[in-house]
Amino acid sequence: MKALFLTREFPPYVYGGAGVHVEYLASELSKLMEVEVRAFGDQDVKRENLKVMGLPFETDDFNNAEDKLKTLFKTLRTCLDMNSEPIDADIVHCHTWYSHFAGIMAKLCYGIPLVVTTHSLEPLRPWKREQLGRGYDASSWIEKTAIEMADAIIAVSKETKADVLKHFDVDEDKIKMVYNGIDLKEYTVTDNTSVLKEYGIDEDKPYVLFVGRITRQKGIIHLVNAIKYIDADTQIVLCAGAPDTKEIAKEMEEAVDEASKTRNNIIWIDKMLDKKDVIQLYSHANVFCCPSIYEPFGIINIEAMACETAVVASAVGGIKEVVVEGETGLLIPLEQQDEAPFEAINPDQFSRDLASGINKVINDDELRRKMAKNGRKRVEDYFDWTAIAKQTETIYKSLINNDD
Repeated sequence: MKALFLTREFPPYVYGGAGVHVEYLASELSKLMEVEVRAFGDQDVKRENLKVMGLPFETDDFNNAEDKLKTLFKTLRTCLDMNSEPIDADIVHCHTWYSHFAGIMAKLCYGIPLVVTTHSLEPLRPWKREQLGRGYDASSWIEKTAIEMADAIIAVSKETKADVLKHFDVDEDKIKMVYNGIDLKEYTVTDNTSVLKEYGIDEDKPYVLFVGRITRQKGIIHLVNAIKYIDADTQIVLCAGAPDTKEIAKEMEEAVDEASKTRNNIIWIDKMLDKKDVIQLYSHANVFCCPSIYEPFGIINIEAMACETAVVASAVGGIKEVVVEGETGLLIPLEQQDEAPFEAINPDQFSRDLASGINKVINDDELRRKMAKNGRKRVEDYFDWTAIAKQTETIYKSLINNDD
């Protein structure tokens, strides 16, 4: 059996959880079958059972188009390029809307079953209009078309499965729930502190850590607004880069500048670090904070838990299936209105509650140590890529057998 992955992200160009998922799942599946990956970029990898081919994305094409539509047009062009090389796989497996048009074409032109993993859903990310303009209508249409014509849909959490059923016309039997995973050998506690020294983090004082992109979805502004309520002795380490838009980048800068007026222990690393460096930050953090306003799974939480770090996270989406309240971390309610489900009714209260949770964990050594150990065990018990790859293989086999 051969599987073809279509994806925007693949190393070295990974900026979110979907890219992490594709990297590790492709590697683990290649132990069970032949895997080919076609990604946005210039990758050229040939290993036993794993081939990776990059297709150009960042080109000068469409220079005359509206700025907010350029990404959409480049995406569609790259999706066509993904199909120009003959496809001999038994299964085509798409990840995020950026690759969905390529999957649609592969299913139609090559007659092979289509699998779609729902890392996130466009109807639940209305802020993407800030980035894509009317292109958001097109991305939503592409995603809807791919999901509704897919032979199987993989939801990364129970809540994501419910969201798929709510927003798309699909047969529930086609939806399979498979969690994200983690490399348990790679994500372990390290004693190395070179990154802390490089960025001026005081090893003798506690710190709360954020890792992620600067987007509405990740809720980082809520955490920055919470800084004034966090104990003065606690360092704030924000490993945050790749802003979605110039507007949110400016908003982030202004919020950090405002918070810095009353304290000098905010460390903003405004770029995406490599895994080894991030593992150092996880390993020495007293608390990892995930203030997302929408999160189908939240792979960063299991990264932190694997490195034995207590988590304080918003009680949204798949996070509630990852973080166990009081055992591996604290879940902070995010009260939202039905007509505006991605905005806090009281943002200041949410920020205060985040700060209260962070302060509680940092000031309770026994609780923090318990959460650290429980978090690692939970990751080992539920989020191992080896088991996830086998579940994925089973889904593939069921489609091929049905096709026969």
